[in-house]
Amino acid sequence: METKTRIDKYLWSIRVYKTRSVAAEACKKGQVSINDMTAKQSKEIQTGDIIVCRKKNIFYKYKVVEPISNRQPAANVHIYAEDITPKEELDKMDATSGSLYFKRDRGTGRPTKRDRRMIDKIMDDLNE
Repeated sequence: METKTRIDKYLWSIRVYKTRSVAAEACKKGQVSINDMTAKQSKEIQTGDIIVCRKKNIFYKYKVVEPISNRQPAANVHIYAEDITPKEELDKMDATSGSLYFKRDRGTGRPTKRDRRMIDKIMDDLNE
């Protein structure tokens, strides 16, 4: 008997996203696809499906080993999903992690709230 599970629930269960609502939002934004087709959060997955999730600028790829709807401990995730993310995608994460550095003039003090928001906006735009 093969069970089916909603994609948002599955992604939350295998700890791709921190909450189910974040997983559902990623589906709404078109950042999740199943077998090369964009998936809504209610789409059901089954064994053997290939799931691609875009987080920031990295495309993570998972193969469904067994559909599950309950959140699992990190040690058990490999039982339900196989991470098949290409090495090139994982290298992107290492390349961007420390490449940006904002230099501030000496004596200017800490960034103001406005400065911080501008820096955050620039970082968000670069990571998309």
